Amino acid sequence: MPGTDVVESVTLLRGELGAPHISFLPVLPARGAAADPVARTAAVLDDLYADRQPHGLRVSGVPGKDSRSARALLAGDVNVLADVIGAESGPDDAPVKTQLVGPLSLAARLHLHAGERALKDHGARRDIADSLASGVLEHVRAVRAAAPGRDVLVQLDEPELARVLAGGLPTMSGYRTLRAVPAAEARRSLTAVVEACRSAGAAGVALRLPPGVDPRLAREAGADAVQVPAPAGTVHDWEPLAALVEDGMQLWLGLVPAAGGTARALAAGVWSVWRDLGLPAAALDRVRITPREELDALGPAELREVLARVTGTASALARTAADA
Repeated sequence: MPGTDVVESVTLLRGELGAPHISFLPVLPARGAAADPVARTAAVLDDLYADRQPHGLRVSGVPGKDSRSARALLAGDVNVLADVIGAESGPDDAPVKTQLVGPLSLAARLHLHAGERALKDHGARRDIADSLASGVLEHVRAVRAAAPGRDVLVQLDEPELARVLAGGLPTMSGYRTLRAVPAAEARRSLTAVVEACRSAGAAGVALRLPPGVDPRLAREAGADAVQVPAPAGTVHDWEPLAALVEDGMQLWLGLVPAAGGTARALAAGVWSVWRDLGLPAAALDRVRITPREELDALGPAELREVLARVTGTASALARTAADA
């Protein structure tokens, strides 16, 4: 999200994404290093801390100024969410989402004492995944307390997962790449965090995967939803997603671009593919529409316009399902 004012951002999202849509606790990286997605997720870790060094965020068992700032910022944001929701009048019990970096991408973006990525060390990967699984218990409970009477959803972002699994991440020197993390280990780490979210009372967990990662991994990890960019190719490219929808998973579809594309045209494109796949209209109930790209660079007017197209596209698809 763009901007630095969390009160303004939460208020905007609550207004633009009211029921039946999903509002969320915004990530505002323009506020500084303590607010970027990795530092924010590291603030959730249990008994591990991340403080900034020249090579990036270094993970250790000792808290420092940066980790304390990130934790205070996150706690303050949750308090703002509680205040904004508490001041609302009128019925809106739609779900609220919180967004974190998943365990594999977190290990890829945190560093050890010598400067290498934590992903390089099996023990560090395990410790980070375990710490995140433990820490999300408190975080989800805090968000639930801030949004009483509403379901809380967790989105786990894994932007580095394709390179993690393929051995494509460079070492600190840049001359070599790190070994690929075994798929079974990645699945175990994701499953542990997903199960922890659910144990804390999350009503659903979405796993956001980059292109090049088999979307079936979301189901194997126990997630309720897979979030991916809408395939830009042929109907064949949609078939793995269709299989997951048929199995009962939700599909969070990154469809709406930052510029261009009307809600009607975007919805019509999804419906055309849906029919070609032979999926029933009723299965559109398992589809959530999301922006295709990150929104950090947008101005306030542009942001509102994108959110309006997101909700408009979702509403158009809902009407299509009802009329079919």
